[in-house]
Amino acid sequence: MNIKQYLDSTYLKTAHQAGLSESENLLVNQRYIQEAIDEDFKLIMIRPNVVAVARQMVDAANSKVCVGTVIDFPLGQSALDDKLKEAEQAIEDGADDLDFVCNYEAFKRGEVDLVRQEVLACTKLGLQNHKMVKWIIEVAALNHQQIIQLSTLIKKVVLDHFKEDQYNSVFVKSSTGFYLTENNLPNGATLETIIPMLENASPLPVKAAGGVRTFDEAAAMIRLGVKRIGTSGAKAIADGQVADTSY
Repeated sequence: MNIKQYLDSTYLKTAHQAGLSESENLLVNQRYIQEAIDEDFKLIMIRPNVVAVARQMVDAANSKVCVGTVIDFPLGQSALDDKLKEAEQAIEDGADDLDFVCNYEAFKRGEVDLVRQEVLACTKLGLQNHKMVKWIIEVAALNHQQIIQLSTLIKKVVLDHFKEDQYNSVFVKSSTGFYLTENNLPNGATLETIIPMLENASPLPVKAAGGVRTFDEAAAMIRLGVKRIGTSGAKAIADGQVADTSY
């Protein structure tokens, strides 16, 4: 198993969240991008404002590392037009993967049509531009039944509106890594949340984001059927060490 080709190396902190200046935080982003190139990870996942920088660095290195970014992050509650505009800019800047935060709060309120419309429109934009699309459902904000229902909704939209050879380009993804839980409960991927995702998103692939900190944990997720793993500790995992980062 070449675990590096499952790893989406991730840095999504703003300068404020990292306690850094904008220029200092850009240097951190650049270090993550360079590490992804050097280690030949599947992807580098960064915020939209860093996509152009990542694209330039990856292309200059003649690297196959994909450039990914998050859309409507981390809450997913923006209007559809705003989601689409942000995704269009990321595409223009050179992103390969678009990880949209699903409006899971609207879903929990029963606004299923709103969620269905955003999944359809944003997925269509991504696929028309030959991009990988991932839908973050924020499992820590959902109960078991809601994980099943939202995974199923995304699957049904894709199966109803897109061709079979496009299914592998639309993921259901567990977490932003930024959701604040009570009592220090996990806010990322766990076996309890990933298994119902795998069972109900199929044939769409699943990405486990957050909570995977060791090579063995990553390998266990992959054996279950997970196709991508999002982590800010990609090198530690690949080297058989314990990632000490929260995402």
